[in-house]
Amino acid sequence: MTALPQHGQNASAVLAELRQRRAADLPTHGGRTLAYVYDSGLAEIDELAAAAHASAASANGLDPTAFPSLAAMENDLVAAAAGLLGGTPSTVGSVTSGGTESCLLAVLAARNSRPELDRPAMVLPATAHAAFHKAAHYFGVRVITVPVDPRTFRADSAAMAAAIDADTVLVVASAPSYAHGVVDPIAPIAAAAAQRGVRMHVDACIGGWVLPYLRRLGAGVPDFGFGVEGVTSISVDLHKYAYCPKGVSVLLHADAGLRRSQYFASADWPGYTMLNTTLQSTRSGGPLAAAWAVLRNVGDDGYLSLAERTATATAVIRDGIGQVPGLRILGDPDATLLAVTAAEDAGFDLFTVADEMRTRGWYVQPQFAHAASPVNLHLTVTAANRGNEQRFLDDLRDAVGAARSRGPVTVDDELVALLAELDPEQLTGEQFATLLAGAGLGAGGGLPERMAEINALLEAAPAALRERLLLEFLGLLYRPEA
Repeated sequence: MTALPQHGQNASAVLAELRQRRAADLPTHGGRTLAYVYDSGLAEIDELAAAAHASAASANGLDPTAFPSLAAMENDLVAAAAGLLGGTPSTVGSVTSGGTESCLLAVLAARNSRPELDRPAMVLPATAHAAFHKAAHYFGVRVITVPVDPRTFRADSAAMAAAIDADTVLVVASAPSYAHGVVDPIAPIAAAAAQRGVRMHVDACIGGWVLPYLRRLGAGVPDFGFGVEGVTSISVDLHKYAYCPKGVSVLLHADAGLRRSQYFASADWPGYTMLNTTLQSTRSGGPLAAAWAVLRNVGDDGYLSLAERTATATAVIRDGIGQVPGLRILGDPDATLLAVTAAEDAGFDLFTVADEMRTRGWYVQPQFAHAASPVNLHLTVTAANRGNEQRFLDDLRDAVGAARSRGPVTVDDELVALLAELDPEQLTGEQFATLLAGAGLGAGGGLPERMAEINALLEAAPAALRERLLLEFLGLLYRPEA
């Protein structure tokens, strides 16, 4: 364990050590990491955001009367998001730390609006983000999961409507869904929710800032904002396609009455009366100021240009993937996300393709099979990918060729049968350590250079066992001795 140094180090030495540690991370610029990060390709944005962040990092959003600049900037961000998403003069919102917090608060507000219910429920399409399952876990909300169309991966509006019951406090749809990049049929789902007097949340965390601009560029993007009757809240992340630093998201409500049940207050203690608009109490002003500065600097025309670059890159990559034998795109994506799968008789393994892309300097995100969705590779395309599309496609074709040469990754049938019989709730920590070591995830919590065999094993494991194995691995990573 590295202890606190006895004597403080000078700033240059500390920064040099920081750079050395960061060298092992995935690149956050250049468009080579097609998940987790969003790169505008504009270096000046990063410089401006860093300066703005530093100027307000020590300010605390806990008390807007002490730091009124933060409240003013938050109102500006909310107004900008509302303007993009069909807001009215009644629309209000909150700036949060990210999409998960925005989704959690949408669920919390809906649950708190019906205190008479012992076990409130929410209706989700099977493709809804896992953040809603996290909210259900935290807040005691029953999840009603509705299967999606097995070909398009869009929510089934009729099935969603039929799933609404007397205990339903919230209905959720995506614009677009993360896994496949398709926009759910928001209008009929929202209409069904409104008819039953139920709140309707649109998870536009990943698409809320780019879809309106794609529509302006001529794309056939279905409406999903407050212009759709029945939509009561929308989440949109600014650290995604608004290209702001992490983590900044906005949760919008159609009116202040809908937002009120999201707030928390406590005067029953001897200190100050605690008032919270979000899950956090202390909130650094740094991310808020950085986002405000980026939006002011880029402007509406700038975002339209960035969306055009992103849309072009997405189209070129999508068309190019269609020319690689054995690969195809799942569904018909509406935005800037692509899910790439392989034909059953392709003769290669997608997990190996991901490894081969990593050796070529690209990160593509493996997604395990779920219901009708087969194993696939997720691509988040950003403005920084414009101009580098052919390089990506050439490397992808080479990676597929290398994966075909290696052949499919297989998991022993007896091991698959054993995994199916294991009860993750009954296994001890020591047994999990043995399983992790056998899967190549033990020894100090590190990862091997190639993940195909490990991912194939995790794919073969039942979902509950996979969750527990990865949680145990996470526990290994977050130990000082790691």
